[in-house]
Amino acid sequence: MKATIWHNPNCGTSRKTLAILQETDGVEVEVVEYLKTPPSAAKLAQLYRDAGMTPQQGLRLRGTDAAERRLPQADDAAVLAAMAAEPILIERPLVETAKGVRLCRPQDKVLEIL
Repeated sequence: MKATIWHNPNCGTSRKTLAILQETDGVEVEVVEYLKTPPSAAKLAQLYRDAGMTPQQGLRLRGTDAAERRLPQADDAAVLAAMAAEPILIERPLVETAKGVRLCRPQDKVLEIL
């Protein structure tokens, strides 16, 4: 099974999620450091749709100016555009497999899609 993780190596939860993926037999891991290679707004929309969540639920509030910019109250298009332009606004880690997408906070949520 292929698993793609949108990863931030400076994030402990992201590192723990990556470790779970790497330690699971039969999982081929693709690591995307999203701060270096941000997903497009369209890709983010697909990820959140497949995860059953809104873009606003995928906003990283801690350590960002998202609240001051009123992004939690903004429409989907504005949130997705902001995330694509400034990937620090994306809460991490997102993991995608053939079984679905999860925002892996806590890291054990990844087990739902393995």
